[in-house]
Amino acid sequence: MKFKRSHSAGLVALAAGLFAASAAYAEPTINKGDNAWMLSATVLVLLMTIPGLALFYGGLVRTKNMLSVLMQVFYTVCIVIILWAVYGYSLAFTGGSDFFGGFSKAFLSGVTPDSKASTFSVDANISELVYVCFQMTFAAITPALIVGAFAERMKFSAVALFIPLWATLVYFPIAHMVWYWAGPDAISDAVKAIAAAGSDAAAKAAAEAKLAEVSADAGWVYKKGAIDFAGGTVVHINAGIAGLVGALIIGKRIGYGKDLMAPHSLTMSMIGASLLWVGWFGFNAGSNLEATGGAALAMTNSFVATAAAALSWMFAEWMTKGHPSVLGAISGAVAGLVAVTPAAGYAGPMGAIVLGLVVGVVCLFFVTVVKNAMGYDDSLDVFGVHCIGGIIGAIGTGILVNPVLGGTGIMDYTTGKIAEYEFGAQLVSQIWGVCTTLVWSGVGSAIIYKIVDVVVGLRVNVEAEREGLDITEHTERAYNM
Repeated sequence: MKFKRSHSAGLVALAAGLFAASAAYAEPTINKGDNAWMLSATVLVLLMTIPGLALFYGGLVRTKNMLSVLMQVFYTVCIVIILWAVYGYSLAFTGGSDFFGGFSKAFLSGVTPDSKASTFSVDANISELVYVCFQMTFAAITPALIVGAFAERMKFSAVALFIPLWATLVYFPIAHMVWYWAGPDAISDAVKAIAAAGSDAAAKAAAEAKLAEVSADAGWVYKKGAIDFAGGTVVHINAGIAGLVGALIIGKRIGYGKDLMAPHSLTMSMIGASLLWVGWFGFNAGSNLEATGGAALAMTNSFVATAAAALSWMFAEWMTKGHPSVLGAISGAVAGLVAVTPAAGYAGPMGAIVLGLVVGVVCLFFVTVVKNAMGYDDSLDVFGVHCIGGIIGAIGTGILVNPVLGGTGIMDYTTGKIAEYEFGAQLVSQIWGVCTTLVWSGVGSAIIYKIVDVVVGLRVNVEAEREGLDITEHTERAYNM
């Protein structure tokens, strides 16, 4: 199920129309409304992480480890922000190879208050600094998600080393592979050049070569035809599989399966989950990059898929365990947000509801039945919710994008039309995206964990773990009463 990104069908007609409409090319302008929306969306995504994710995770651990989780999340945000400004943005969003960008924008070189970033519409730009900050918040929350998998037993020094290595070697390349492309303006310019060439065979051949070059200026997964609106692969599968690998390498918490390890404050977790949901509107609707109907669709889907997944998980738990729980409802909501992330701007609202209903049940199955059967200690179910939910969302996006099912289809910028839909081809493209992320992140994370273990050691000693990481790692307590 793939939308062909054709470089020939209808190209001449489109080029003639574009050229006739604007014989004198006008420089793309920054839309103040889009800019204002993206400024707001960026702050909303930061809200997801601090305090949203921090409180959600913090409430789920035991009292003696509350501050350690807050510190790990807060540190992650701070270190990744610096890395992003120094070289992360350049590695992710400049041309280079299929797998890595270059260093042409290292230290934000050339990024000024006047520089522009493309959106998904021709001649509609936003300030590049706004785009830098928006993508910065995605880079910050992704490794912060991993923290939940090894919560309550990993040294802070190990976290401090693991996070920058992982962001550099795993997140930045995956972001480049999935999201980097030359943009609609570059394609439009190439199309206009073909029109301008007219009957000049040499000029036309040069212009067509330029179009081919522009189309090839993209990441590996993007060129495979995979679609990911807001980060099902880049954020959730990426973090989820890294979390599972970490949980397996570090090992189980002392007393896991024997001692009671109940959340110390579901009230905190409820507040955190609610903030996550609010912030996620910036995450999903903001990924439209424009204040248009596309953002409205992503917002709508972020409402309905989340609600459907929360209800699905709650009722499934009620039927299987005899009671509905707050933990189940908020976990289901997060699973719904994860699944709708790649589909937010592609699926119709009814498709998003179906996606939410499916992911709620499947993720519940993974965090209970599968986790217990395999015996791994993924402390806060990063794999079961984010990786599994991300996989369901990524594959589901390839199905729900179908206009017949209420989806938007995928724009072919060389023809100016929605491309023809092919189920099998698009499904293969989505699987390429999923598998590339699983392999790159899974293998890369394992290597990084081993390096960190050799350098500083991964795990606190038995006495420190029993006493709690708040005191032993930070000499503080979350509560003094």
